[in-house]
Amino acid sequence: MKKFIFLAICLFAVGTASAQSYYDGPRHRPPRRYVRHERPRQYDDFNQVKVGLTAGLNLSNTIDAYDSRFSSGTIAGLNAGLTVEVPLAYPVSFAPELLFSQKGFKAYTDYGKFTQRTNYIDVPLLVKFRLARGFGLLLGPQLTFLTSTKNTYETGFNTSYEERYNDHVGDQSYVAGVVGISVDLNRNVELRGRYNIDFSRNTSDNSDLPDYRNQVWQIGLGFKFQ
Repeated sequence: MKKFIFLAICLFAVGTASAQSYYDGPRHRPPRRYVRHERPRQYDDFNQVKVGLTAGLNLSNTIDAYDSRFSSGTIAGLNAGLTVEVPLAYPVSFAPELLFSQKGFKAYTDYGKFTQRTNYIDVPLLVKFRLARGFGLLLGPQLTFLTSTKNTYETGFNTSYEERYNDHVGDQSYVAGVVGISVDLNRNVELRGRYNIDFSRNTSDNSDLPDYRNQVWQIGLGFKFQ
């Protein structure tokens, strides 16, 4: 009898739970929300005029187009100045600059070691070709104006110096050629590499040294403001 009553209670409980589920109806899960992730648009500043500053290292020496036996050693200097980039028509821009540039060379003569350090105002008038986003090729002429010269003579026994300053910067001016690359590190900073060489020869006051042409390797950073 007790087993019968216990079984009846169990059946009643199961029936009550089933009926409650039936009247409550099926449970509805909330719909899933899908978030659409859009890639950020890349900013292209080609059509904007950019003004900036630059600073870097010069590695310079000289070559003589008329005497292949003449060679000179390399010395280090600085370059720094102002830059402008004006878009013309994609992918070409006009990129003039105004730079202070230290050049020179060292050489060994019959009398000892000779070192010449020169300061110039350089005005590159470059055309920039955008080969890919963040990468450009530059080439063009450069006007270069000598401002001062320092000669050092080392004979092994003593050292003497000679310094000259140009009161009129245009008195000794030259034309050079420039080729280089630029790599954008971010929107406002670029890595710069250049090579420039004089088209016209410089006249040396030292009779033991031939007329020469400056050649300079440059590396530095440019900071652009828009």
